[in-house]
Amino acid sequence: MTATVFVTIFFAVLAIVVIVKTAVVVPQQNAYVVERLGKYQGTLGAGFHILLPFLDRIAYKHSLKELAVDIPEQVCITRDNVQVGVDGVIYMKILDAERASYGIDDYYFAISQLAQTTLRSEIGKIELDKTFEERNAINAKVVSELDKATDAWGIKVFRYEIKNINPPHDVLAAMEKQMRAEREKRAVILTSEGARDAAINNAEGDKQKTIKLSEADKQKQINEAEGQASAILAVAQATAEGIQKIALAVSQPGGHEAVQLRVAEKYIKEFGELAKTTNTTIIPASLTDAAGMVATAMEIVKKKNPSSTDGGPLSSDVKSW
Repeated sequence: MTATVFVTIFFAVLAIVVIVKTAVVVPQQNAYVVERLGKYQGTLGAGFHILLPFLDRIAYKHSLKELAVDIPEQVCITRDNVQVGVDGVIYMKILDAERASYGIDDYYFAISQLAQTTLRSEIGKIELDKTFEERNAINAKVVSELDKATDAWGIKVFRYEIKNINPPHDVLAAMEKQMRAEREKRAVILTSEGARDAAINNAEGDKQKTIKLSEADKQKQINEAEGQASAILAVAQATAEGIQKIALAVSQPGGHEAVQLRVAEKYIKEFGELAKTTNTTIIPASLTDAAGMVATAMEIVKKKNPSSTDGGPLSSDVKSW
């Protein structure tokens, strides 16, 4: 009885061991690498699988999810010989579980070391001031170099991100002073540029004002000249019309006597004005000089206009007397 129980227990334990060794459930987004007698047999995907007991074994278990691997901080020397502490993070994913198992012993360590060496190389190519500006370029370069190396390992590196760039404290203080000086410089430049623009605007305004004033003065002179020309033309036209009317009146009956009277009156009036405006007065030798002047003027009228005595038109030479 005791032997029977012992055998039963033995076979029950053996069955449990066999089931444990042969029945495998692989979770989603995982891959198990199976070896048979120490040799690669296959890769198990998600689901239920049966292995050969005592022959097959699960050698490696890999997650197929995207992984984030932290890269520890390291000291890098920039092109201008400044030491900075830089750390980052890598995002990667296993694409081939077989190559990830047999291509390299520890891909976490390998990728971390390769990322650090590549980062030191890239930081050494640029100056400290450019490290903050060139972060995207540095990230892209590290990803490119890692992707070339990890392709043989069945791993895909999607991106690398620099988390922190930590210069020494004295460098930070110098950078802060430089930044403050740069801000003050920009403020002075902006102030001077504002003053320059204001002076330019004022000069341009004065220029436009002068041009407008000169154009207005020019137009004023043109208008005055046109007005004077129009006035002269109007006066000349009125004088011509008046002379024409006088000529027409002289040709009428009694016009000849009226001209004699007008000439005598003009002579006497001018002679009187001459006595008023000067201390020296010229007195005719004979009081008949006025009549003689009138007779002379009328003779000129007759010679210039022979037809004036018989009602003919008077020419424009009448205005000379």
